Amino acid sequence: MICKYIKIIFILFFASINYCLSQGIDSKWFMGGGCCLPYFSGIDLDFTQDTMVISLVQRDMIVAETNGIISDQNGNLLFYTNGIYIANSLNDTMQNGSGLNPGQFTTSRQQNGITIPQANLVIPFPGDTTKFYLFHETCDDINVSGATYFLYNSIIDMSLNAGLGVVVVKNNILLQDTLVPGRLTACKHANGRDWWLISHKLFSSTVFKYLITPFGISGPWIQDLVTQRDILFGQAIFSNQGNKFAYYDPNGDLDIWDFDRCNGTFSNLTHIDINDSAAAGGIAFSSTGRFLYVSSINYLYQFDMNASSIDSSKITVGVYDGFRSIGLYANFYLSALAPDGKIYINCGNGCFILHVINSPDSVGLSCDFCQHCITLPAVNHFTIPNFPNYNLQADGGTICDSLPTSINEFSYSEVDRYVFPNPANRDIYMTILDPKIQSVSLFNSVGEIVHLDFDIIKNEYFHMDVSKLESGFYFLELITEKEKIVKKFIRE
Repeated sequence: MICKYIKIIFILFFASINYCLSQGIDSKWFMGGGCCLPYFSGIDLDFTQDTMVISLVQRDMIVAETNGIISDQNGNLLFYTNGIYIANSLNDTMQNGSGLNPGQFTTSRQQNGITIPQANLVIPFPGDTTKFYLFHETCDDINVSGATYFLYNSIIDMSLNAGLGVVVVKNNILLQDTLVPGRLTACKHANGRDWWLISHKLFSSTVFKYLITPFGISGPWIQDLVTQRDILFGQAIFSNQGNKFAYYDPNGDLDIWDFDRCNGTFSNLTHIDINDSAAAGGIAFSSTGRFLYVSSINYLYQFDMNASSIDSSKITVGVYDGFRSIGLYANFYLSALAPDGKIYINCGNGCFILHVINSPDSVGLSCDFCQHCITLPAVNHFTIPNFPNYNLQADGGTICDSLPTSINEFSYSEVDRYVFPNPANRDIYMTILDPKIQSVSLFNSVGEIVHLDFDIIKNEYFHMDVSKLESGFYFLELITEKEKIVKKFIRE
């Protein structure tokens, strides 16, 4: 089913300043195709300068709908991927970077890249500027449901191979379930360091939430988001401020949720029926988060997040004018907010143009939507980047707007320790070599100290009854005469 839809697509104020000045990690967009000129080639959109610069480039990788790219804080390219393999800054296959997303659909897309929206997502390691997670997916049930069965993560270490990077972990299965293909998105935790990662169950309203910290990946936590989601192409995004989450596809229509960056909870659903004939579409928030735009193939809608009734605030700010590029309809598909504060919209076919919303934070037609106003030097394979807001800061005034010193600055013991069982329902144990414990501290996921009793068993094991704890992950810190030990565990 998903492969059929892919063929259809082929045919057919502070927050604002903070984002617009983020001319680094998300400042390069790779688009286009592969060889050969004049129609198919690589396209670079560079936002490191005051104005966007478009370049025609030759590279071996064909970047289609699935794409992931990351630069350093100065805008220097680090690596990129089309879901088939990872390329380094020299456009060569990164060491151990081939063979992503094993499966029949991936094999069928070897030459042109995977065509699933938001199926790649790059997240920096919290607290480590040299390592990156790549979360990635493919289509695993290509003949029946179109489902994704595996959410993978790989780890790239840019400190290796003379700064060109090495894939040190590849195709690690983070989640095995029946999943919506793509629609991977993420938001900074309220502490400004960690990340929430979001994935969706197919033909269900279930969402999976992971928390990414310097101590690893915890989860998934599950929440019911009411609206059942299927494989029809759409988009899922967080607002620039991280306090709003939106999901649109033509069957489930538009959902807008409040999001608590501290505990990862979605609340206060606003569901809006779009009720047009679109078979696909995208969404993007303006820089300030006030306006949400739905690019629904033939229509572009604006919604005001400040309105007493978001549904009633709907304004149609664009109607497709029938323009064609190389004979194909150049309508409205996926959207993305760029570092220059504008929203760029691709089309549902390979074409030479992008649409642009020049003033997304202006109400109604004053948003200055311009159809096919960006001319590209080659055909773009309906590519748009999947960037979270890498520059989002801590959420001031919340209980987790800062990092507790005792967690943020601890030193690990060189002697390994094992916490078991992990996850735990009632009791946890840890092997110890020095029973002379000077202090014990237990922290929850937001850095608050939790007080529980403990004991030492036969001078060999530390023991704590955790049955009274709420479900979630915790950090246990033990200081002895010889060492400091910090271990993470999950209370089921």
